[in-house]
Amino acid sequence: EGGALLLAQADGEPQRFAVGNQTGGRVGFFLHTDNFQSDYETMLARGVRFLEEPRHEVYGSVAVFSDPYGNRWDLLEPRG
Repeated sequence: EGGALLLAQADGEPQRFAVGNQTGGRVGFFLHTDNFQSDYETMLARGVRFLEEPRHEVYGSVAVFSDPYGNRWDLLEPRG
């Protein structure tokens, strides 16, 4: 299976100013995986900047990372 993500470009100065802070510093995007450890290691090796060490919660495995624009994402493998 493949996936795609399309993001709109900022239109005008007010929108450009908000890029990377649309969610007020909170995680606003979630990248689901069915192989957390492998994807985490691959992303790390390719230079993705993780903001925390992976953790294992009751709902699954998760680690917060930042995209090149400052948006915060969860890499998430839900449990169950």
